[in-house]
This record gives sequence, C-alpha cells and structure tokens, in this order.
Amino acid sequence: DAFNIDLKTGDEEKYKKIGGDLKLIKANIESAVRHGVHVELTTLVVPGFNDDVEDFKRILAFIEGLDHAIPLHITRFFPAGDMKDATPTDRRKLYEFRDMASKALENVYLGNI
Repeated sequence: DAFNIDLKTGDEEKYKKIGGDLKLIKANIESAVRHGVHVELTTLVVPGFNDDVEDFKRILAFIEGLDHAIPLHITRFFPAGDMKDATPTDRRKLYEFRDMASKALENVYLGNI
C-alpha cells in the first residue's frame, strides 16, 4: 500500500560507486507515484558523500517534478559498520537541507537529530 524508498543521491556516478542505479531508482519512484501508491522518500545525509548542496538540489528537483506533496525524510548519519571511522552528519547541514526542501516540498521531516 505504501513505499518508503531511499534516494541516496541525485548523482548517477555516486550511485554507481555504491552499486546502485539512479535511473532505476527514479523509474521505480515514478512508477509507484503514477500508479497511485503512497510514496515517501528518505535521504540519509552522509558527510563527504551526498552532503553537498548541488547534489541535494538535484534530489529536490526530481521530487518536485513528480509531486511536491511527496514526503521527504532527511536523516542524520551516524558512524557504524564499515563506516565506523566516518563522522556524524553536522546538524546544521540537516537544518540547511530542511530549509531548502521546505521551499519546494510540502512535507519535510528530519530524523536522527
């Protein structure tokens, strides 16, 4: 009845580096929306990977182009597993992204604050 889909980055090359396919992810999201399924998206903001503004703008443009009412969950990264040496996401970055997203989307939520 509903999907919560991780949209990790707006950059195809970054998706390839982690073994994914941005075009396929986007196609799945578009298909679900087109078929009337409730869709929510989650972006885990990882320092040094997808925390730059231009990447986030691409994510927002994609979502806004589909439906500005799609909920977006912007979540904070904490080091774990293979990434224990990484740093947690700076909270200020999450607030910056929330403010940007709130100008384009109706439903924006922060997680792991």
